[in-house]
Amino acid sequence: MAANMYRVGDYVYFENSSSNPYLIRRIEELNKTANGNVEAKVVCLFRRRDISGNLNTLADSNAREFEEESKQPTPSEQQKHQLKHRELFLSRQFESLPATHIRGKCNVTLLNETDVLSGYLEKEDCFFYSLVFDPVQKTLLADQGEIRVGSKYQAEIPDKLAEGESDNRIQEKLETKVWDPNNQLKDPQIDQFLVVARAVGTFARALDCSSSIRQPSLHMSAAAASRDITLFHAMDTLQKNSYDLAKAMSTLVPQGGPVLCRDEMEEWSASEAMLFEEALEKYGKDFNDIRQDFLPWKSLASVVQFYYMWKTTDRYIQQKRLKAAEADSKLKQVYIPTYTKPNPNQIMVPGSKPGMNGAAGFQKGLSCESCHTAQSAQWYAWGPPNMQCRLCASCWIYWKKYGGLKTPTQLEGAARTGSESGPRGHMTRQEVQGMSPFTRNEGRAKLLAKNRQTFILQTTKLTRIARRVCEDILQPHRAARRPYASINANAVKAECIIRLPKATKTPQKTKLVPRPSLANIVKDLAISAPLKLKASRGPPTPINRNQASQPRVGQSLLGKRGFENVANTADSLSRSVIGPQAAGVPYPANGRPYTSGMRTTSQSVIKRQKVSQGEAPNPVVFVATKDTRALRKHLTQSEMRRAARKPHLLVRIKLPPPPRSLVMPLLPSSTNEPIVLED
Repeated sequence: MAANMYRVGDYVYFENSSSNPYLIRRIEELNKTANGNVEAKVVCLFRRRDISGNLNTLADSNAREFEEESKQPTPSEQQKHQLKHRELFLSRQFESLPATHIRGKCNVTLLNETDVLSGYLEKEDCFFYSLVFDPVQKTLLADQGEIRVGSKYQAEIPDKLAEGESDNRIQEKLETKVWDPNNQLKDPQIDQFLVVARAVGTFARALDCSSSIRQPSLHMSAAAASRDITLFHAMDTLQKNSYDLAKAMSTLVPQGGPVLCRDEMEEWSASEAMLFEEALEKYGKDFNDIRQDFLPWKSLASVVQFYYMWKTTDRYIQQKRLKAAEADSKLKQVYIPTYTKPNPNQIMVPGSKPGMNGAAGFQKGLSCESCHTAQSAQWYAWGPPNMQCRLCASCWIYWKKYGGLKTPTQLEGAARTGSESGPRGHMTRQEVQGMSPFTRNEGRAKLLAKNRQTFILQTTKLTRIARRVCEDILQPHRAARRPYASINANAVKAECIIRLPKATKTPQKTKLVPRPSLANIVKDLAISAPLKLKASRGPPTPINRNQASQPRVGQSLLGKRGFENVANTADSLSRSVIGPQAAGVPYPANGRPYTSGMRTTSQSVIKRQKVSQGEAPNPVVFVATKDTRALRKHLTQSEMRRAARKPHLLVRIKLPPPPRSLVMPLLPSSTNEPIVLED
């Protein structure tokens, strides 16, 4: 009955998956929902398998430092492997889980220097933690609640002085004297001086504007003046003035006005106090996190002093009563019966014959992946289904509770012991990788980060020969198109052995394919596949009805000419330069003449449709013609810059008049033949 009764503060196992290990959580609250079910608000604790490889390396270095400082006995490789399963990482993450998913209790403690790590392996359901994991920031930090127990935290006590021996140490350097009980004043005189100090503090608060706003009433000012900070200041004044009341009075009220002493309760504003209460509700008494996340402008000493002063106020008593009333309304404990339903990963029914598996496809003779035993009353499927791995009953319980296997595998760098009963009929994938010559000791850490399903298939020489000899039976092209269809490899190899003597006598027929030269291939590709712009999918929707009849701006407005249009453009350009020059026909900056599809400045402005990246045309290569380069020479430098900054505007080019033809003088001919001039 007590084992199935779960209370607030217990560390418990939660099951969220039938094949994954249990989750370890600490119960913070037990709430009853509207439909009558019980939900548990829990604090999350993480295993090593839940954090990244870099954080695991950091945890390993922290464990080595702990072993060196605490002088732990050297554990074996198997103990080191199992201790990693017992280490947890505390977090500040909360979640709500159904109470029916609880599968048992466990014990989690903060690792101390006086603890022996091997003692955790001797106890069942026992875990430890020393680092705090932040799931959001992905960081590991030392827990602030560390109990400082050990030789380095103990005070060094000097030897006792002999009888009659004097102490030669300088007392002023060792301590500071703040009060002398053997003074000349009597207790009534000291009490009267303290009353005067409180009165001076009340008067000082009345003169201070900020204090008058915070304590508007007289009794609030008097209560603030009666705090310990005022009494400490009064007693310190007596000590500094050698307990002379006259000098101490003048020190309390100097010429500039009365001395005002404030503590943290007065220095903090109401909004800062609200932030502190909110942070205290979230983090508890973790003052480092409270200061870092909520009050970074306050010092740590100021936060601690305010906490202990805040505990003396009515606000603290009121919140304590509210929490107590809220706790009374919540559940204190809940009874969860033992979970007896069969696990879906169970592959053998109890009472069946040994060696017979309940799940189809499991081979006979498979042993446990953890302890390598071949006999168990109960077997469970473990790992990916295609690997056909299984665990015995005891190793399955270990896997569910501790999140790992009892013994390290070859992949984790541990050697098999020679205590196995005999040679097994098969080898696990980890053993094969461990025996591979390509797997070195320094490279095994990299293999740990890989998936368990990563493996290499290496064909034999007979298999490669069978692919050529029995190509009609194997049909490799058809098998490549249907990789899910099984191939009877034994039948193919048997047929290969029959055909192999005949195949050696008949040489393989090889078909020679002539290969053209690279220049011909480039030429054929340029002719058969010219570069073209992608055609638009359809006309865009007009902006309004008035624009429906107007010509839209096509791809020629924003796009440029392709390589195949260079010749046609050059011909039209040469005609337009001679003919319409006098009429002032505009030319674009790239030398293309004006067409009817383009708009001019006199046409109505139509909004251009933006082309998305997915519909953008392929990149095109543009080659300037000889006529285009000649036209660019007639543009000034300022016109070229203006055209580059505003490529959408048309450019007008004024060509100079052609040069006059000069009449060449006729030279006397050296021959008697007539000279013919062709016009």
